Amino acid sequence: MSATLTLAGLLLAQSAWFVAPTNIERTDVAYEAMSHGRTDAAISQLRDHSANDAAALINLGTAYARKGMRAEAMECFEAAMAADRYELQLADGSWMDSRRAARIAAARLDRTSTLASR
Repeated sequence: MSATLTLAGLLLAQSAWFVAPTNIERTDVAYEAMSHGRTDAAISQLRDHSANDAAALINLGTAYARKGMRAEAMECFEAAMAADRYELQLADGSWMDSRRAARIAAARLDRTSTLASR
């Protein structure tokens, strides 16, 4: 099954809009909250409907990462890698496979945790 998502965001996605292939209805997955820095509101919104939705999982992981909740963020990115696959439109207008986007987000999270500053 294929779906099309429009994704905007920080790591790869701050939030997404779902566009069903057969209609133009859009469902918000915390775009406003994420884009306005309301991380707690985004987490509350996304936690409720992110079970097998890669875009919501990536966004929830991004929100957790913003809060410094690395383990929770990585869990979301890993779940997104296992979720249904579809194409995401990123903030810059490019398109990417949802599993690839989740892998990149996880790699960036892992990379930032291994950096040490003096």
